[in-house]
Amino acid sequence: MTKADIARIVYERHGGISNREAARLVEQIFETLKSRLSDGEKVQITGFGTFLVRQKRERRGRNPQTGEEMVIKSRRSVVFRPSKLFGAAE
Repeated sequence: MTKADIARIVYERHGGISNREAARLVEQIFETLKSRLSDGEKVQITGFGTFLVRQKRERRGRNPQTGEEMVIKSRRSVVFRPSKLFGAAE
């Protein structure tokens, strides 16, 4: 599923807005999520799950093609934890 698919569904379910407005709304939601996560904030969507940023430490790794040892730099990673209610929907 793509952002365009989500925008189309929003447009179809909410007849009061245009297709362009639905696409803009979806884009604004994703931009807000990215902005909050890049600021290090936790984003919790009740009934769906929580997005949070984790700092991964520097570690030793191995190049799978050459077998050469290397250092994998520290980085920030987005983690998603689904809500308990999310699993109950199945």
